[in-house]
Amino acid sequence: MVTAERPSKLSLPQSNPGVATVLEYLILKFPTIGAGVWRQRFIAGKVHCHDGTLLTVQSPFQPQQRVYYYREVENEPVIPFKESVLFQDEHILVAYKPHFLPVTPGGNYVNECLQVRLRVSTGLEALQSLHRLDRVTAGLVMFSVNPDTRHQYHRLFETQKISKTYQAISAIEKGEELSGLEWEVRNRLVQSEPRFRMGITAGEPNSHSLIRCLQQTPTRALFELNPVTGKTHQLRVHMQALGWPILNDKYYPSLQPESADNWDIPLQLLAKKIQFKDPITQQNRCFSHERELALN
Repeated sequence: MVTAERPSKLSLPQSNPGVATVLEYLILKFPTIGAGVWRQRFIAGKVHCHDGTLLTVQSPFQPQQRVYYYREVENEPVIPFKESVLFQDEHILVAYKPHFLPVTPGGNYVNECLQVRLRVSTGLEALQSLHRLDRVTAGLVMFSVNPDTRHQYHRLFETQKISKTYQAISAIEKGEELSGLEWEVRNRLVQSEPRFRMGITAGEPNSHSLIRCLQQTPTRALFELNPVTGKTHQLRVHMQALGWPILNDKYYPSLQPESADNWDIPLQLLAKKIQFKDPITQQNRCFSHERELALN
């Protein structure tokens, strides 16, 4: 059994969903974990309040109470690839995340994630990711170092004042001439089935991407992608919608059977560059990783 080194936290909602205890709420909110697992966590002293006071199975539900708990998994996979730090000052840290490594704890991962690895290697306990990348995507992730200025960097993402550039490789049909062409994709993305996949539906667009083809071979093409919005799986769905799903994507265009990660065939999607005006220093920032996706 692997237990997270740091607790996860949540705030109970203002409106009671019809439960009497904190335990009942957690069982309701996380149905895939199981009531017995939650009960054992309470009994083992692995659920507590903000001040460290342990919660019991009888602790009553209190609106907006902050609850801390320690995630556990039976066998945590070890990702055999190394992250690197590109930049760090008193406010932010920018790091390169390899394929297959999650940004934050989730699913079968509690300690084997970019955020925990960086907290250990840098000694920065307050380090917190400002945005996410899919676990199977490689590239740049920005972290907040200083809790006092964190909200100003969060605001950059909320107001779409961060410019992000990705690269992707897709298979193309023989005879397609795409180099130099550009596309603007706007559509409405919603949760599909299963719920971790996204689908396109009718209605007001809530996703927006700019895509162009940089170069190609007879069978593959390298694309540059600039997401204007930041919906889950946005670039993966938009590439599928154009007819060129990203190579080695297990979710799109069709969901592949669940299988172990194959280190030799990662998703061909790379978050290569981040640009923004720093809200603290007022400097124009541009961070780019040297890695390039290769067509051959």
